[in-house]
Amino acid sequence: MNNILIIGAGRSSTALINYVLEKAKFYNWFVTVADANHEVALKKINGHPNGRGTWLDATKVNDRRELIQRADVVVSLLPPHLHFEVAQDCIKLKRHLITASYISKQLYALGDEARSKALIFMGEMGLDPGIDHMSGKQKIDEIIAKGGRLKSFRSYTGGLVAPESDDNPWHYKFTWNPRNVVLAGQGTAQYLEEGKLKYIPYNRLFTQYRTVNVPNMGEWEAYPNRDSLLYRELYDLGPIPNLLRGTLRHKGFCDAWNAIIQIGLTDGSFPILDSEEITYHELMESFVSNKATGSSVKEKIANMLGEPSADSPVMQKLEWLGLFRKKKLRIKSATPALILEQLLLEKWKLKDTEQDMVIMQHEFEYELNRQMRRLTSTLVLKGTDGNNTAMSRLVGLPIGIFVKLVMLGKINSIGVNIPVLKEVYEPVLEELKEYGVIFQEKDEVLKDKV
Repeated sequence: MNNILIIGAGRSSTALINYVLEKAKFYNWFVTVADANHEVALKKINGHPNGRGTWLDATKVNDRRELIQRADVVVSLLPPHLHFEVAQDCIKLKRHLITASYISKQLYALGDEARSKALIFMGEMGLDPGIDHMSGKQKIDEIIAKGGRLKSFRSYTGGLVAPESDDNPWHYKFTWNPRNVVLAGQGTAQYLEEGKLKYIPYNRLFTQYRTVNVPNMGEWEAYPNRDSLLYRELYDLGPIPNLLRGTLRHKGFCDAWNAIIQIGLTDGSFPILDSEEITYHELMESFVSNKATGSSVKEKIANMLGEPSADSPVMQKLEWLGLFRKKKLRIKSATPALILEQLLLEKWKLKDTEQDMVIMQHEFEYELNRQMRRLTSTLVLKGTDGNNTAMSRLVGLPIGIFVKLVMLGKINSIGVNIPVLKEVYEPVLEELKEYGVIFQEKDEVLKDKV
């Protein structure tokens, strides 16, 4: 195998492309980076002799298949809804496929076909999902191997802004797809608590957060992330009574984001009439409840949200975003979600000189030798600058390392999988240490003689 195709050259692709190009030079591989923005693809290749950047509209079937036909391994960094189209092409053309996105039911349904053609389809191979799966499963396997019985597994990840670059009241800046941030949490979160199933619908998700202490980093808020129950079987956890995957945010974020949801600004289902002509102030006024009282739109919104005043911490965050400005939106036929996304792109932009930060923490409670123990495993990693982010590194490097393993014939697990397999997580995590991806661990006794 000699040819690698990377489809998508967005925010999280830099570290992946740089890693694969470096290995391509050593192994004499060739790397094609395809993107709808030809200039971006060319910039990511940066004249490397073992690579080329090319234009691709991924919705154009023939153009897409022409590029896939020339590759041995395909990496899709496209929006999740396009992965299935690429996967079908890879089945047809007998090409291996790797993505960082969650595996859909449609993709899982291709498992038998992929196995019959001895194809490797690996999904969830980024940061979260990705490194969280690998690092969590490695510790789970170690605990079980020494005779431990797991009682609780909680895993939290946050793509955040580094303290050195934190200069806004939300304590947050974009380090990954802005649209995914705006739409985060939509659906129903599911997890296990004390042996009981818990379901939290989107409209209550950001009110039911918990506080997580991160060693040397203080306390953070964590809200449940998607369907944690899916991973009970995939992680071989058996009848574990506590299982939760969550997302970390700075303290105060969840209450303010809940206000955004309650107002209706994350709704992407309808366009605002004449949106290009109205102001943010008029937009907010259109969302005001008939029962809300107050002398200003801001006071009415505060009343509608149940805030104690128009100057509460939540309202200060909304005002800082500029939601009460008498400035025109200038976005035609825009949904509330698109309006919010464009506003946040301006307000939460990570500048070229600024640093992001990723925090990942696993908490395991387990019984071993008549002791109840708790193992805390924590990763904190900061980016170099706004272009070389920790997010890009931690999404891209696991994919890059896995691409290398596939190209070298070191992966035997065919079919549709996620990286909870020992032949995957051991070499990937070991090499990630060379890039500073090192978890700090604390194992303590909670109760003796249980």
